[in-house]
Order: sequence, then C-alpha cells, then structure tokens
Amino acid sequence: MTDVRDVRGTSVNIPTQDGSADAYLAHPDDNIAHPDDNTAHPAVLFYMDAIGLRPRLKEMADRLAGAGYTVLVPNLLYRHGPAPVVELPDFIDAAARPVLFEQLIPIIQELTPELAMRDADAYLSWLAACPQAADGPVGTTGYCMGAGLALRTAGTYPERVAAAAGFHGARLATDAPDSPHLLAGRVTAELYFGHADQDASLPPEQIERLDKAFTEAGVRHRSEVYTGAHHGYTMADTAAYDAKATERHWAALLDLFDRAL
Repeated sequence: MTDVRDVRGTSVNIPTQDGSADAYLAHPDDNIAHPDDNTAHPAVLFYMDAIGLRPRLKEMADRLAGAGYTVLVPNLLYRHGPAPVVELPDFIDAAARPVLFEQLIPIIQELTPELAMRDADAYLSWLAACPQAADGPVGTTGYCMGAGLALRTAGTYPERVAAAAGFHGARLATDAPDSPHLLAGRVTAELYFGHADQDASLPPEQIERLDKAFTEAGVRHRSEVYTGAHHGYTMADTAAYDAKATERHWAALLDLFDRAL
C-alpha cells in the first residue's frame, strides 16, 4: 500500500448509448501532496451497492484514491435520473429497508446484464480517456449487486480488467442461465471475493459453486468468508456495518490492486 495522499473528488458525467450517467471521480491530488509525481494513476471502476451512489460510497472512493488510484463510481441507475434515484435516509436501519427496497427493486430489475455490460463499456472507455487514469487494464470492485457486475465486467472485457473484487455479493452463482459465475472461463483478471457468512443472498452452496467455477477455469482467485459479517458489512450508513470486516476488506482490496495494477 502506498502512503495516504490528498484526494480530489468531482462530479462527472459519462456518455452512454442510452444517455448520460452521473458519476463520482476521485483521484490523488498530486498538485498538493506529490507535485513531482505523474498525475495518472491506476484506474478503478467502483460498482455501487443496491442503495446507490451516496456520501458513503464517495467516502470509500476517496479512501481508495488516497491509496494511489483514480476511482470512478457511476450511478448505475442513471436511466431513472441522477443519484439518489429515490430519497435516502441518512442512516438505513431495519425499519427503513422495506420501504426503501420496495422503491429500488423494480428499478434495479430493469438493469439487465446486457444493459449493465453495455454501460460498462462506456465507463471503461471514459476511464481510458481520463487524464488522471494511467494507461492499461483497470481494476474493478463491487458491493452487493455490484460484486456480480465486477465479475461480469471482468468476464465480458477480459483484456481491459486486470483485477476484480467483490464484497458481500448477492446471487453470484445461481441456477440462472445468466448467472455471473458462468463467465469464469473468460476471466483473465486476478479475483478476490469477501463473503459474509450471515448473508442469505449468497448461501454456502453458491460460494462453493463460485469457487469451483473459478478453479475449473484456472482463474487466479482468493475467496474468503468473513465470520459474523452480514450482507452490507462495508456500508457505515446502514445497520449491517461491521467495522472489523470492513477493515479486513480494505486490506484485501488494496493487496489485490497494489499487486495486480
């Protein structure tokens, strides 16, 4: 891991085939902290959880940028408007979740794998042209539904992704014909997954199926189960937050990116 750097965060818009996706871009502010450094840094495509682009994800992007990366966090649900696409409370507890997800689930279901990967092409192309992003393959990390999208991106654009990670991912290895794990044979990136053992959206049989797919495909990967962690453990603005598991996630993520990017 590099020394912690000053960070600059800005709002940007990404042209897509279906409009314009609002996004958050964070990168080291070299003019302040490291004036003699090259201003281009390894790029990371950061996939949001189901709750969406909000202050907590910007905090996480800033921390990753502070370690020396240029980080793009797109609003995946931009077709329904800029983030937040629904009104969000400052803290999401058990009482708030049902009402929130009653609004979000129909919107999320409209983001098919085909649309998501079409958007991924736009996000990757934008990063390739971004002056703050270094040339070469990127890393990607995802949370909740974003973990599956990180894996899909690595399998759909193998020549453009060198490392991919997913944390408290949902439905990564189902019986569906478009399950993310079925792309394992196309992945050339190194992978890391940090699962929550208290997560009904990814039961042990799916974790086993996921690992088996990676192993049989010869994918470099590491898969760990975080004991006692719940789905959403990295999200400090929710009741699922687990500080210990979150720090473990940071150590694993930075270890992967520092090695592979």
